[in-house]
Amino acid sequence: MRLLPALLVLAAARPWAHAGSHWCYQNQVKPSNYTCLGPDQWGDSCQNDRQSPINIVTAKTLLDPNLGPFSFSGYDKKQKWAVQNNGHSVMVLLGDEASIAGGGLAARYRAKQLHLHWSKVLDWGSEHSFDGDRFAMEIHMVHEKEKGTSRNTNKNQDPKDEIAVLAFMVEAGSKNVNFQPLVQALSDIPSPNMNTTLKDDISLFDLLPKKEKLRHYFRYLGSLTTPGCDEKVVWTVFQEPIQLHKDQGTRVRALVWEDPTCHGATRPVRHNY
Repeated sequence: MRLLPALLVLAAARPWAHAGSHWCYQNQVKPSNYTCLGPDQWGDSCQNDRQSPINIVTAKTLLDPNLGPFSFSGYDKKQKWAVQNNGHSVMVLLGDEASIAGGGLAARYRAKQLHLHWSKVLDWGSEHSFDGDRFAMEIHMVHEKEKGTSRNTNKNQDPKDEIAVLAFMVEAGSKNVNFQPLVQALSDIPSPNMNTTLKDDISLFDLLPKKEKLRHYFRYLGSLTTPGCDEKVVWTVFQEPIQLHKDQGTRVRALVWEDPTCHGATRPVRHNY
């Protein structure tokens, strides 16, 4: 797989369907007795033509000389992050402690939260794929554009980059000691709407590949991957994966549960991509 930054101009179209009140992933539809709406029924912007995630075909990517290294602020600050089970994923609340700039972005973006996507099948839980190949999991670090920092002065322009998401693939490997505080926190939030705090201080850099590996990424404009799928996301998909031991991944897949309002009973989240 080639390591080069690229501007992707690909988009994944989805069929039209009507909107609904409560959404879920496709594997949750049948257990819920069809009381929640799977992806083919997601409303709002979810059936539009610039939706994420996508399959990144590396041979069709184009080198963009305007994309350079990121500037990370606050990513090295260690603290005990708040963690919650929101019924669809594990979410780490980042407050306003960290931000990013550079990397071809038009403004500075403030980190808000990170969350995980996975599957019960190892090496099939990532949302994005490279040349059709998926990874065990995918981590999304969600940032919001800071007001007054944009280089774009055209107030009438359609805001396609209000949110910047850094996406990291996760593959099975050796034990990742930096991730262990997050893995251990999962036992404190087995049901939806439960919250806890990490027992140990960690930084965002502790969770990521080495900084020199963060120069290699793909870039495209897309959408949120859950309803309402707003098409206002500038995506950065890094090529260097994060490694977690398979036992750590098993803890993630086993201890997080769906929103019980989806089907009247709690069940493990087996796929949330």
